[in-house]
Amino acid sequence: MNISKILNSLEKSWERDDILLKIKNGSDTDKIVNEFLAKNEIQIKELNSLLRPEDVDLLNQVEQLSTCETKLINKIKDLNYSENYHILNQKNILPNNRFSFNRISSFMINWSNKFVVIALLTISAIALSKQAWA
Repeated sequence: MNISKILNSLEKSWERDDILLKIKNGSDTDKIVNEFLAKNEIQIKELNSLLRPEDVDLLNQVEQLSTCETKLINKIKDLNYSENYHILNQKNILPNNRFSFNRISSFMINWSNKFVVIALLTISAIALSKQAWA
């Protein structure tokens, strides 16, 4: 049997949807891998006998790719957890500081535009009066 036939057969045997279902049902990942190895032992041994050094290098690169993808997934999960944790903390802190937060928000919403306009008018008035005295 050639490499491509073996790989196709192994790929069909490693059905991702079935593996995911096993994981969802609580199967241990080591157990899943060991079952796969036992079920496909003959094909895996034949595949190993056909592998050339460059094929082993390719397998190493695929392994590194998988490791990289795992790290990316973990980072995304950590970011999601951090954001959710931050939001939960804000919700827990907000009721205790609600009065001061509402006052600051109210000031910024109701008075910020007026404050900016008054400040600009004052600066303009000072500038015009300096020019008038000069």
